[in-house]
Amino acid sequence: MHARGVWRRIALAAMAGGLVAAAAGSPSAPALAQGRVVKVGELNSYSRFAAFAVPYRNGMQLAEDELNANGGVLGGRLEIIFRDDGSTPGDAVRVAEELLTRENVSFLVGTFLSNVGLAVADFANQRKTLFIATEPLTDAITMSAGNRYTFRIRPSTYMQTKMLVEAVKGKGVKKWAIVAPNYEYGQSAAANFKKLIKAATPDAEIVGEQFPALGKIDAGATVAALENLKPDGIFNVLFGADLTTFVREGNTRGLFEKRAVASLLTGEPEYLLPLGEEAPEGWIVTGYPWDQITEPAHKAFIDAYRAKFNDTPRLGSFLGYCVGYMLRDLIEKAGATDTEKLIATLQDFKFMSVAGPVVVRALDHQSTMGAWVGETAKVGKAGSMRHWQYEDGANYLFPEAEVKAARKH
Repeated sequence: MHARGVWRRIALAAMAGGLVAAAAGSPSAPALAQGRVVKVGELNSYSRFAAFAVPYRNGMQLAEDELNANGGVLGGRLEIIFRDDGSTPGDAVRVAEELLTRENVSFLVGTFLSNVGLAVADFANQRKTLFIATEPLTDAITMSAGNRYTFRIRPSTYMQTKMLVEAVKGKGVKKWAIVAPNYEYGQSAAANFKKLIKAATPDAEIVGEQFPALGKIDAGATVAALENLKPDGIFNVLFGADLTTFVREGNTRGLFEKRAVASLLTGEPEYLLPLGEEAPEGWIVTGYPWDQITEPAHKAFIDAYRAKFNDTPRLGSFLGYCVGYMLRDLIEKAGATDTEKLIATLQDFKFMSVAGPVVVRALDHQSTMGAWVGETAKVGKAGSMRHWQYEDGANYLFPEAEVKAARKH
């Protein structure tokens, strides 16, 4: 489904072979240095947002197991210490401090909520320690609040919103309504959409916005308010339980009939699976069509994940797995876990993920990891994706001039 160069297929095939050998604990793997341990601290919303965070942890643990079966890191064992961040900025900063002082980790990884990620990024800047933000999507973490100690792996709100705008700009939709959770991520996504849709379709109009509280949506009132706006299209940023409730109410009231819907994250299995038979059809989404991916390295990951956890992978699983191998590559290239050496190595750092090569741009510390963009569909009684393609994040980064104007560090 995606056109790839021959060189990349060869590289991915080679990588797949390496992962299979690692998973099998190849007898030719170098022995780990006795007693040597490289510790990394990972904090995340494992309790409140388990649908994404637990598969993410599973993916990272799979990578950790494979790496340690195949030589570890710097000749020693990689140990990722997982902690719940409490889903609040205050709790997350406390947990980050404990990981550094009690567990003696070399650096920090993780977080899910945007406000939590920003708090840990500020903490890392104050403590002068490396923080690799893996999941939070807020633009601020690499823009206005960016600092020299914080790097982000997942494609940002801006990047994924731009992907959706590119996908819908030719559909002739002029009147848009927006619904988004009322916190940093939702507000950022709405602001991006308003800016980008006007640039892509100059005569587009935003006829109204709804910002329900995160995790506390009044779906009846929200759907009624959107229906009263009479938009031609809806830009949706809701996720998790809010999304499920919203879709159910919208289906009941016919909100989505004969309307275009562009929806961030909805194609991710984390959020499609709970919808079941109520999964919408024809929405333009970012997501993860794992069951249709056949590229060798990616297929090897999927097979290994299913074998280990007796479950299908989520987008979080893919991300955690990629981050696990990225940590190995980063530490090996730096040759140490010293903060300054790691930061120097991360400048335009290139690593291979199961979806292809990724570069961490030195300018803003944002990686070029991409996302799958397509339409929602129903297969039997479950939601799926169709007409999808993987969009390279390098094509959707913030323009350099905007980065330079926004970043203070």
